[in-house]
Amino acid sequence: MWVGKSDSSSFWMGVLTDLKVRGVQDILITCIDNLNGFTDTIRTVFPQSSTQIYVVHQIRNSCKYVVYKDKKESTADMKNIYNAPNKEVAATELDNLEKK
Repeated sequence: MWVGKSDSSSFWMGVLTDLKVRGVQDILITCIDNLNGFTDTIRTVFPQSSTQIYVVHQIRNSCKYVVYKDKKESTADMKNIYNAPNKEVAATELDNLEKK
């Protein structure tokens, strides 16, 4: 376990480097909260790692651009995208959202 004073990319660089020194050869997938510089930090230590942003954070960020009265409907529409069974259905749901 690591404890730091702040949630910064330099803190995580130390954590990831420590993991590598301890024998971790690769991290295949990381799911992050979009901390500034974190993806670059991960790829510096584990260049093959694939990174994605938490769905909750993506929705919250999208809701910043939606007027309050439309947030409930917009959130439901976004749920149709991220719950889609495949990429094609997700693309269709995204098209439906963009048309609104």
